[in-house]
Amino acid sequence: MRRLITRIDIVLPDRLEHDASLLIEDERILAICPSAPRYDRELDGEGALCLPGLIDLHCDAIEKEIEPRPRVAFDHRFALENSDRRNLAAGITTVYHAVSFATGEWGVRDPEIAAALVRQIRAFSGCVEHRVHVRCEVTDAVGEGTVRRVLEDGLCDLLSFMDHSPGQGQFRDLAAYVAYMTRTYHVSEAEARRAADLKVAAQPEVPAREARLAALARQRGIAMASHDDDSAERVARMASLGVTISEFPINLTAARAACQAGMVTLFGAPNILRGASSSGNIRALDAVHAGVCRGLCADYHPPSLLAAALRLPAIAPLTLPEAVQLVTWQPARAAGLHDRGAIQPQLRADLVLVRGQRVEAVLVAGRKVFDTVDRLACA
Repeated sequence: MRRLITRIDIVLPDRLEHDASLLIEDERILAICPSAPRYDRELDGEGALCLPGLIDLHCDAIEKEIEPRPRVAFDHRFALENSDRRNLAAGITTVYHAVSFATGEWGVRDPEIAAALVRQIRAFSGCVEHRVHVRCEVTDAVGEGTVRRVLEDGLCDLLSFMDHSPGQGQFRDLAAYVAYMTRTYHVSEAEARRAADLKVAAQPEVPAREARLAALARQRGIAMASHDDDSAERVARMASLGVTISEFPINLTAARAACQAGMVTLFGAPNILRGASSSGNIRALDAVHAGVCRGLCADYHPPSLLAAALRLPAIAPLTLPEAVQLVTWQPARAAGLHDRGAIQPQLRADLVLVRGQRVEAVLVAGRKVFDTVDRLACA
C-alpha cells in the first residue's frame, strides 16, 4: 500500500523542507515531495514538523519502571508495557534499554535479575522497537559469566564497559561514591564503603576481563561503548578493544580524544535541558559548543531526547537538521543500524509528527502506532 502524508515540514539530513509531502510504501519511505496525483490514502499533516523516529542508545529508565523505590519491584512485563508507552509518547521509535550487570549494587542490577530482564525484553513485542544494551561493571568477577552467556545467546545489541570504582571515571573520590550509593540505594555508609573496597581490589583483573568480553563482542558483531571516559589514555585503551562509542566522557580532554579516535561521543539529553551534569562533570552544552558532541541519549529520562534536540538550535551553533541528527542519524550509525535514522528513500518509515514540543503521531515501519489527533488513518 502507498500512503501520502501532505502538508508537513520535513526535517531532512541537510535542510528543512517546508509544506512538503512524503510518500510511504509499506514499511519504507518511497519519495519526498512526489508529484503523482493519486495514492491509496492521503494523510493531512496540517503543518506538523516531521522528524525521523528518535533512536535512544542508552536509557536506564526501565530500572525505575521495575523498581521505582529501593526494594519495591514490579513485574518485568508490566514495566516494559509502561516503558513502551512512555517511549512512544516521547517520539522514540528504537530504544536500547540499558541493563546493568553489577553484583553488589542491589536491586535490578543483580546479574541474574538483569539477565532475566534481558530475556523479557527480547520476548517483548511493543509499539516501538526494544533492544538490549548490556552494561557490564568491569570490576565484577561474578557478573562476567552472566554477561558472557547473554552475549553467547545472542541477546545483546550493544555492550558497554563501565567502572564505577571511586578515584576515576564518574566518582573522583570515595566520598562522591559513598554519597551516591547511600542516596540512590538507601544503604548505610559502611555498606557503600565495603562495595567501594571490593571494586578497588578488583582493578588488576579489569583489563583482562574487558579484553575477553570485547573479543566475544567483536566475534558476534556487537557494537561496543565505553562509559565515563576520563582521559585520553582510557579512550585509547577502549579504542584498541574495538569500542566505537564513548558514553558520557566526563571532560573535554576525553571527549576530544574520543572524537579523534573516530568514536561517537554520546551525552545525556537531560544534561542539555538542565544545563548541568547530575554528577558534576562536563556540561553537554559545552561539548556541543566545542564540537565534540556526536550524539544524545535519554540517559534516564525519555522525554528529554526530543526536547533537547528542539531546544539546541536556540542555544548552540546548530541548525535544526543538525540537532535532529544527534538523536537520529548519529546514534543509528554508531549502533550499526543502516535502515533508519533519516528521512530518505528506501529507509524505514519511522516517523514522528510534532507540533511545538508535543508528539502528535508516530509511525514505526510505516505503521501508525500513536496518533493524538486521530488524523493519520493509516494503521
